[in-house]
Amino acid sequence: MRAVAYDAFGAPPSVRELPDPPVPAGGAVIRVEATGVCRSDWHGWQGHDPDIRAFPHVPGHELAGTVAETGAGVARHRPGDRVTVPFVCACGRCPSCASGNQQVCESQTQPGFTHWGSFAHYVAIENADVNLVGLPDEMSYTTAAGLGCRFATAFRAVTAQGGVTAGQWVAVHGCGGVGLSAVMIAAAAGARVVAVDVAPQ
Repeated sequence: MRAVAYDAFGAPPSVRELPDPPVPAGGAVIRVEATGVCRSDWHGWQGHDPDIRAFPHVPGHELAGTVAETGAGVARHRPGDRVTVPFVCACGRCPSCASGNQQVCESQTQPGFTHWGSFAHYVAIENADVNLVGLPDEMSYTTAAGLGCRFATAFRAVTAQGGVTAGQWVAVHGCGGVGLSAVMIAAAAGARVVAVDVAPQ
């Protein structure tokens, strides 16, 4: 498969041919149709994430695509399904997962960190029945690719942590992927939003 990879922390990434990922038992291989670039990818490339332990490394965790192949035991998905994934892929069995807190799974995996990610034609996802999220036909892959990381992060910040309600003033400082998602979510909640950034655009 064609992929973007780097051979050391901080080394220039390059497009190259790499082996297709094997399908994990209970998991799936996704043909990537869209992927986003996140600040977390930069942190990984700089060596700030201890989960990246082997090279070459393929970054990328904001993705959407189609199921190319499923492993033994997958019941909810089949080849051709349109899917996305969360930033934290969970095991579905630990106490955190059982309590509905998959984002802090004790056995979590993260494409682009614990294994090769979505800056490639294909990416492997473990525990497909837990981690794959089906997409409606009317949602584009590019829209879906941002949902599992930047949009989910902003949603929790605005709704769960911030408790934003209609009519409130909300200031969002920084208009990158998460910030712009927070602007959209706060506006959808009926808040009056002010976005602040150092860039004039």
